[in-house]
Amino acid sequence: MTNLHCPLCQSPANSPYFEDQRRRFRQCHDCDLVFVEPRFYLSAVNEKLEYDKHQNSPDDMAYRGFLNRLVEPLQQRLKPASVGLDFGCGPGPTLSQMLQELGHQVQLYDVYYQPNSSLLNQHYDFITATEVVEHLSAPNQVLNQLWSILRPGGILGIMTKQVIDRSHFARWHYKNDLTHIIFFSPYSFTHFFRDKNASIEAINSDTLIITKN
Repeated sequence: MTNLHCPLCQSPANSPYFEDQRRRFRQCHDCDLVFVEPRFYLSAVNEKLEYDKHQNSPDDMAYRGFLNRLVEPLQQRLKPASVGLDFGCGPGPTLSQMLQELGHQVQLYDVYYQPNSSLLNQHYDFITATEVVEHLSAPNQVLNQLWSILRPGGILGIMTKQVIDRSHFARWHYKNDLTHIIFFSPYSFTHFFRDKNASIEAINSDTLIITKN
């Protein structure tokens, strides 16, 4: 397994981090990303079956409250009538509706539910990815693509739970979702964006505002 490369920074330097009855996890020595060994990935069919179980809806006030952890700080930083992309919007787009209610325009993209790849060739004032990056098998490619279509001064808003340490990871419910295959630490984000002229703000334990300077 020593020939496995980190899916975020492509470094070949990594080692075993944790193992349970279903999967093995490794940690990159360079960017700290914790990742599932690819042989344990779900097939696309089984992955979508898991996503189909999600019951998120714009009518769910608890879900709106959860998303507001990103919506509120994003709104404070956006110009009126900004144009954005909700990347990985899922089967029940809600964040986009919340931002539209605030006067912004939001396009929807999701590899399974809104697979309009032409939207990834346009440019945006902001891009949101809520509970998305932990599902990415090629985070380097996807994040670079999103960064490339973000206008100067634009904002990338990310929500994902982050790794604390090995002891917390062992009892962390977040790792038990079989569609979750990569796990960032705060340093993972810092390492990835270090050469991209980016400013990273940690809004709370799982919400980041990343500005393209």
